[in-house]
Amino acid sequence: MANDAVCPKCEGTGFIIIERGGISGAEPCDCRAQGRTERLQDRSQIPPLYRNASFDNFVVPGIENPSARRELTTALLAVKNFVRDFKDEKRPGLLLIGNTGTGKTHLAVAALRQIIDKGFEGLFYNYQNLLNSIKAGYDASSNSANREAYQSALDAEVLLLDDLGAHRATDWVEDTVNSIITYRCDNRKPLLATTNMPDADAGSAVVHKSGLDKPEYRRTLAEQIGGRARSRLFEMCTVVRMPLVEDYRVRKGKQF
Repeated sequence: MANDAVCPKCEGTGFIIIERGGISGAEPCDCRAQGRTERLQDRSQIPPLYRNASFDNFVVPGIENPSARRELTTALLAVKNFVRDFKDEKRPGLLLIGNTGTGKTHLAVAALRQIIDKGFEGLFYNYQNLLNSIKAGYDASSNSANREAYQSALDAEVLLLDDLGAHRATDWVEDTVNSIITYRCDNRKPLLATTNMPDADAGSAVVHKSGLDKPEYRRTLAEQIGGRARSRLFEMCTVVRMPLVEDYRVRKGKQF
């Protein structure tokens, strides 16, 4: 939310008067940059649930669970390092892979917010909502005027795609996702993404035991978005695997 208070330095004009060598002039006030950051945050479409997500309020387990504490801290540091080095032309993207409730979205949004603070324009999209918007925009019977969703996913200076792969895999989905990821990769446009889909190369288990102790196959990231898009992601992204920890949403809701 933009701050409506009048800046005491420039009294709301956006410029301050300076004197150098006996000559008066004007230069931009610091409040102009601050105002731009606030406007960029407002336009980022970050959902209210994550609007205050930061590295400082990312909670890791206590000393009673040293393994989870160590692994989540390692993931947190990896994302912090990505933001510190942003923008890395060789790997301008970030991919967070892990099970539901491990804090992927929190970390991705915290990274996006800090990148916006650096002056970049960022845009948050839930993967399924983006696909729904794109599809509606090209469906004449829907009377939708939302044809800009696809173009905004291409043009955004920094794009965050949350829950990548959380949509039934079809040829149309694969082609659409591949075109967005390929365009951003080819043009070195930063892409931050989170996914619950496992990937063996990222250290995720593709097969796990069910309650009946029988092997259960999990659809992989490549199967959900296509092999071409998956390959491009790994080409352009720093990949961070989130550890196997208890779902934090369930942990927060426990009353026992």
